[in-house]
Amino acid sequence: MPPIDTRPCIMSITPTLSRLLGIAAPALSDAPVLGEVLAAAGGRPVDKCLVFAPDALGADLWDSHASDFAPVLAHAPLRVALRSVVPPKTPVCFASMFTGAPPAAHGITHYVRPVLSCDTWFDALLRAGKRVAIVAVRNSSMDLIFRNRPMDYFSEAYDGEVAQRTIDLVTRGEHDVVAVYQQEYDDLLHKTTPRSPECLQAMRNHVQSFLKIAAAAARGWRSFRYVLTFSPDHGAHAEPETGRGDHSADIHEDMDIYHCFGVWTP
Repeated sequence: MPPIDTRPCIMSITPTLSRLLGIAAPALSDAPVLGEVLAAAGGRPVDKCLVFAPDALGADLWDSHASDFAPVLAHAPLRVALRSVVPPKTPVCFASMFTGAPPAAHGITHYVRPVLSCDTWFDALLRAGKRVAIVAVRNSSMDLIFRNRPMDYFSEAYDGEVAQRTIDLVTRGEHDVVAVYQQEYDDLLHKTTPRSPECLQAMRNHVQSFLKIAAAAARGWRSFRYVLTFSPDHGAHAEPETGRGDHSADIHEDMDIYHCFGVWTP
């Protein structure tokens, strides 16, 4: 028999961030917390949280271009190896990441993008009185599946506008939690290959966006204790038949990812 994979899953993001923020996790969340993240926080809660979620930046890509990703660790130095969920499709993954539940529980089991009616991390945050914003590319999965909640949605034209909007929000400091989604790398891998020059430039663009946002948080949130995460949803591979990129299989390239965490104190 093959060895059992004991690595934690992206479902652990919701209970871990809930614990850090001192709130109860949503109803469907039954994944274990990431103990190393809580240890990095020293057992103390945080006031604010920013989740930066670039699409399709898998561990395989990070390992082959480690020097490009190294600046991420200056702001989020704790890197944790995680597994995505099956199938590794964007709405399936983000539904699991932000409910703490497997696809069969939250109901998105393939590439569809309904508004989730189940209890999510965003609902738990709102119950706790947190002010929440999602900043995402217009009509993306992150822009759509968590709608109909009394929080702020910023639907932007593309990644550059997403980054600028996020910088504006953290500079003002009015929100307690900001979830940020970008998609250029994923868009291009489906048109080319995961290692095409265009994709590698998009990868670097995501890293640069994260660095700018992290710097803005260091300024705008300097009076608060906060957690900053770099949290992709899945990876990608090149399809032998077409040569183009895709992500749909239970394989290393699609399933294995790194999430990075930084906890900052005034």
